[in-house]
Amino acid sequence: MGQRGRKKGASGEQSRGVLLSIATEEFALRGYHETKVSSIVEKAGVTQPTFYLYFENKDALFQELVQLFRTRLSEYTEKSRLEPGIAKTAIRQKIAEGLMPFFQFFIEEPHLASIGFLIAPQAAEIKDQLADQIRANLISEQQAGYFRKDLNMGVVADSIVGMMERFIATQKKRSFKEPELLADEVVRLFLYGIAEP
Repeated sequence: MGQRGRKKGASGEQSRGVLLSIATEEFALRGYHETKVSSIVEKAGVTQPTFYLYFENKDALFQELVQLFRTRLSEYTEKSRLEPGIAKTAIRQKIAEGLMPFFQFFIEEPHLASIGFLIAPQAAEIKDQLADQIRANLISEQQAGYFRKDLNMGVVADSIVGMMERFIATQKKRSFKEPELLADEVVRLFLYGIAEP
């Protein structure tokens, strides 16, 4: 195994983690092309050889961040699917519980969310994949009797992804509530609409 494949235990993993953290912020704030390896290593307090010990180049680092975002989204989407047999009185709470990790992720890691949803060249593909996963969940839940049969779940999935994208794009300008409250507001909107009852 060459120099690049060797890691230095806990301190090495700590250096790698710091590089990932600094790079995430740099890419999100400056964009891919304006982010330089030299500025990442300077802010991380490591040398360029240390950087290249963990990452082949800037693009490899960026793609690792994009993949991390994709993986987390996919895991949250998979876990959010409602299983058949939930009592009608518990559906609202269960949906909110499924949405809450998304909002928590977007609030806690806004730079990674910006990279995956807004900056990455494959952002459109990521959003399409997420919409497809959400649509599959919604169709399963519709078949379980949780949602109206006359709704086009593709439109609902696209609306949810659009809402997420807008949330990520504007969260720096706003003071958002707790993830649980945000999830509940979104669920109320989708389940009951905006009209006065």
